Amino acid sequence: MAEEIPESYLDGVLAMDVSPRTVPHASRAEVFTLGECVPVDGEGEDLRSRVVLYHGSFRAVAAQDPAFDWHFEAWETLTHELRHHLEWRAHADHLERYDWAAEENFARQEGDPFDPLFFRAGEPVGPDVFRVEDDVFVDCVLRVAPAVMRFPWRGRTWEVDVPDGPLPLFLGVDRLPIPPAGDLIVVLRGRGRIRDLFRRPVPPRQARAVARRAAGE
Repeated sequence: MAEEIPESYLDGVLAMDVSPRTVPHASRAEVFTLGECVPVDGEGEDLRSRVVLYHGSFRAVAAQDPAFDWHFEAWETLTHELRHHLEWRAHADHLERYDWAAEENFARQEGDPFDPLFFRAGEPVGPDVFRVEDDVFVDCVLRVAPAVMRFPWRGRTWEVDVPDGPLPLFLGVDRLPIPPAGDLIVVLRGRGRIRDLFRRPVPPRQARAVARRAAGE
């Protein structure tokens, strides 16, 4: 795989190695680090790094998932870590922010506390629409929560009933005819106000709703 990487992307990469180590997540026993980009010396355009893939971690994840695709995941991990190296050399933090968003989304899926704005560090795929891994988030900033929320999806307008309660609300949408690979989440959140700086933030709620075609569609 390393031989398939263009030489221009490897400037400053001292080595691409496979380690036998198994590297579990610091707080989630079922999650493993598949690879790392390790800075060695220098910074900016002079940064030199080492890219490591952890064979033990790959084996641990494969043991959990019979459909684990070694070749696909190795390529994804290798190119992901090389992108870290390239962004660090360019003083960019897009991938680091995306990795953080993926961690926060995992916390959301597990029912743990999470930052209610994490999804905005994901990949923009439309106006106020962001993708984090397989999940897609539609960002809706409101003065008050409506009883029915309309949102765009694949060129049409859909609507869902909104359960009573405070914002922010992460509303998972079911029964879309062509859903994303993961979940479609409509995020309803209030507009920020100065006095919010002096209040304890309201933790985000999560709920699910069934989509229907909006009237007139």
